[in-house]
Amino acid sequence: MYNKDHKEQGGVSWVKFAIIGTNTITEKLIEAGGSHPEFELTGVYSRNQERADAFADQYGAPLRFTKITDLALNEEIEAVYIASPNALHAEHAVTLMKHGKHVLCEKPMASNQKEIAGMIDTAKNQNVVLMEAMKSTLMPGFAAVQEHLHKLGPIRRYVGNFCKYSSRYDAYKQGEVLNAFKPELSNGSLMDLGIYGIYPMAVLFGAPRSIKASGLFLETGVDGQGSVTVDYGNMEGVVMHSKIIDSHAPSEIQGEKGTMIIPNISEPDHIHILYRDGTREELDVKNGSHPMYYEVAEFIDVIQQGAEQSAVNSFEHTLITARIMEEARRQIGLQYPADE
Repeated sequence: MYNKDHKEQGGVSWVKFAIIGTNTITEKLIEAGGSHPEFELTGVYSRNQERADAFADQYGAPLRFTKITDLALNEEIEAVYIASPNALHAEHAVTLMKHGKHVLCEKPMASNQKEIAGMIDTAKNQNVVLMEAMKSTLMPGFAAVQEHLHKLGPIRRYVGNFCKYSSRYDAYKQGEVLNAFKPELSNGSLMDLGIYGIYPMAVLFGAPRSIKASGLFLETGVDGQGSVTVDYGNMEGVVMHSKIIDSHAPSEIQGEKGTMIIPNISEPDHIHILYRDGTREELDVKNGSHPMYYEVAEFIDVIQQGAEQSAVNSFEHTLITARIMEEARRQIGLQYPADE
């Protein structure tokens, strides 16, 4: 459980974080957290001692861990950001939460619904905070989308488009298979990029009536790209994703009175509405902070408020997203070892 007597400095109450993973995403999280007055990086976990020491030295973290159990048992650490491979999220999160740690878990939360349900049960039983680190739905741009959505009239289509050529794909084509393309780690385009289109759809519109999916497989057995179409009865959702091509098309929310244009669904800003009468409305949104700052702020706020979960990145929205992705994987024949 949360220790209300944790470190205070200059009248500010700090939350002592550890991070799992020593990669680009953890570097970004630390950078974002560094601008939050209540974030304190205290520990670093890596399976490799040398890597843990080097990363901790780089960011000034006094504690280093190479065993999850040692991290879980450490009484100084209050919260952990998990950025290990997807297939390890559930195991790491459950171990940590059983020892009273709050968990901010990188998206996707886990490999499948079963793992996520187990994580949620553990969080509730241990009275700790568990939140999926989906940055986009906590950014000011997404709040503006929600605020102005009514201006579009009846919504008829949501289009979430995120196709980005992976920096690791060139290595893959040369015969080097990095984690991003390994099915044993529950990876691939849908899990990595498709979720950016699916999660906001779940927050805005809830669970769909039905799902149809297609995908293009790579030789390793993961999807390189694909699409998901869902039916909401009075509207449809279309999500396109890829790690092997680029797309410069925006995402859109199409209504009978106008269309909202979202240039970058993963970091929503510069959003505008094109109305049927030809007028254009700019939604004056300035994120102002690091894109990952807002998930750190939300997570810390939920802890400080003593709440069970985030109202936006909630258990319900995480589970709806997981159901859509798992059904999409079932339809295209993409199974992970974690599913067995």
